[in-house]
Amino acid sequence: MPKAVVILLTVLALIVVPLVRAAPIDHPLVVAQQAAPAGAAKDDDTKDDDSLEAKYNRRFPQPTKVGHLIGLPVLDDNDVTLGHVRQVVRTPEGKIELIVSYSKLFGWFGRPVAVPIEAVTILALQLDSVDMQPEDYAEAPTWMPGKDQILSDGETIRVALGRR
Repeated sequence: MPKAVVILLTVLALIVVPLVRAAPIDHPLVVAQQAAPAGAAKDDDTKDDDSLEAKYNRRFPQPTKVGHLIGLPVLDDNDVTLGHVRQVVRTPEGKIELIVSYSKLFGWFGRPVAVPIEAVTILALQLDSVDMQPEDYAEAPTWMPGKDQILSDGETIRVALGRR
């Protein structure tokens, strides 16, 4: 191959390859941020907001079937299993809570504890407890069925995305 052709191909590769890599990827796992509900605070206002709901909204919550969450382990920051999701409920106030069987024995034989959906993120086939520490689980009251509505496996809720 003549030297001029090699140089031309090299220059084109140096120009075209970065452009191709910069193109958006059309893949089903690419996550788009949903529009904020009417009356919601602007991004500038929520950056300083450390409430559980504000953190949850910054983690790009995605639709998930309740049935996909049942049985998933809930892990702490050290990847120790705190418990497993047994049920998903909606409180009379409209808040979603995960009923986790909390135990110090890696989640086995645990007592049910209500964990706000805003306190966890989903990462592969596990839930990470990002805003509720193990001592918070230990101090949490035992959940008792009552006014909370147990959600069916087919119902869709939103779960925040986690990363490491």
